[in-house]
Amino acid sequence: MTLVSNLPTDPAPSQFDALEQLILTRSATVGVVGLGYVGLPFAIEKTKVGFSVIGIEQNPKRAERVNQADSYIDDISSETLNQAISNGKLKAVTHFDVISEMDVIVICVPTPLTKNLTPNLSYVESVAQEIGKRLRPGQLVSLESTTYPGTTDDVIRPILEQISGLQQGQDFFLAHSPERVDPGNQRYTTQNTNKIVGASDSQSLRVAELFYQQTISQVVPVSSAKAAELVKVFENTFRAVNIALVNELALLCDRLDLDVWEVLDAANTKPFGIMPFYPGPGVGGHCIPIDPHYLEWKAKEVNFNTRFIALAGEINRRMPSFARSKAFRVLNQLGIAPSRAQILIVGITYKKDLADWRESPAIEIMKFLLKDQVSLRYHDPYIDHISAAGQHFNSVPLTDAEIARADLVLIATDHSCIDYGNLVAQAKAVLDTRGATRKIECDRTKVTLL
Repeated sequence: MTLVSNLPTDPAPSQFDALEQLILTRSATVGVVGLGYVGLPFAIEKTKVGFSVIGIEQNPKRAERVNQADSYIDDISSETLNQAISNGKLKAVTHFDVISEMDVIVICVPTPLTKNLTPNLSYVESVAQEIGKRLRPGQLVSLESTTYPGTTDDVIRPILEQISGLQQGQDFFLAHSPERVDPGNQRYTTQNTNKIVGASDSQSLRVAELFYQQTISQVVPVSSAKAAELVKVFENTFRAVNIALVNELALLCDRLDLDVWEVLDAANTKPFGIMPFYPGPGVGGHCIPIDPHYLEWKAKEVNFNTRFIALAGEINRRMPSFARSKAFRVLNQLGIAPSRAQILIVGITYKKDLADWRESPAIEIMKFLLKDQVSLRYHDPYIDHISAAGQHFNSVPLTDAEIARADLVLIATDHSCIDYGNLVAQAKAVLDTRGATRKIECDRTKVTLL
């Protein structure tokens, strides 16, 4: 059984044959629009097997750093970037005039939410318009940005066809292959993470699958671009829902005066039927707080209410407020009014051992505490300075004196390089929202777990 048997066949295969040869000989020029945490690692992988890559990055500072081999992405070292630049295999530009030089164009731009938690496709639409103005026969366009089912066929395709006058599957090829980047993951990288590819005509699917096979170990084709889009948002919704489940368990255990970490550790000893997820002060990054809302929004378009997904989002958004409440509970036990308290936040990024604080729950906790006039400082070895609630903060060194100054140390991100045993020894009190201290020998009377 083939996944593409019901797809229309390209009546003019010559464009496919020409592009196929360019890909197989790796003489195709690859364009990557957006050199962020998805686009730059992807571009590097393509250069490693011989493709020439042109990155379109509209942030001039980023483009300049790429061309100077100065990496700003944790997963790409400057040495690795320098090899691609010095070999002449990668360059960055800030304009779209190079589109006609490209054989394959990969779109890796942000897909954020509006304030009303609805999809904001302005970056995708803008890029599609710029490509459409310069699109020529024989090119493959692949969208990697995470989005709702139907974006590739119902948003990008009409823009490209109407502006260029060309037809998908005959003159040019269009596919969706959602990114599966896990920043900071040393085991699963762009190269060895299975890749989903979907398109709505057989030629586009075949050429896109062939393109990704050049650098990725396992490419998994699906029957349509819409199916590929749904795969991605489901993957992140799966995580969001399970995180919400353990977060809700943490809220319940707080009422029952039980240790949620003990309960979860015991439950996870079962060798089947369970998967480890752990609670925390909220969810962060570009994917987990955002992608489920894309699916939720699309479901409403077809008169379907995704109640489970909506509830998970509601629970996860409650966690920073819960962390604030628990911090105040600890301060009250110490006889310290919040408005007179000094709190040291340890860890600002949304994920440990990573220099990325997008949508970080630690920032939300800070905003709550600042509204209550709490005096705040923070330490994060990966982030030198941040802004929260209109205030600017610089990371303080995690010295014994800084720890001892605080009435409460709140662990918001569990970076591996922190000496948690010493932290507890020097602190007056610790609120651990990540379970970072639960398996170390320390004075447990000082520590409150989430």
